[in-house]
Amino acid sequence: MDEVTKDRIEQLIDYIMKKCLWQFHSRTWDRERQNENILGMTTQILCDEPVTAESLEDKCYWVDAVYLADAYKKRYPWLTGMEKPEIKSLMQDVKKRLDHLTITGSLNEELNDPLY
Repeated sequence: MDEVTKDRIEQLIDYIMKKCLWQFHSRTWDRERQNENILGMTTQILCDEPVTAESLEDKCYWVDAVYLADAYKKRYPWLTGMEKPEIKSLMQDVKKRLDHLTITGSLNEELNDPLY
């Protein structure tokens, strides 16, 4: 991975860490679902693809995805100049990084506490 890509991933992650409260769900399974759904829908929006949000849960993810996609477009003009496959690849890398920071690399032992 080149330095430009790493920098872009960190810019997008930095925004999530500073502005998005959904990253603080209290259980691993919540964080896994939110990262998958919100970032997946954000990717679809950034790539001008249709997003299906039928359940109430999906609609909650969709709202966060719309907010995130709008913020990304406004703050990171380089994103709008990218091709769709590049955006998809970048967002996959963002998800991997976010999963590491909020799930697999987290020191919060309560994330996996079955009684919590």
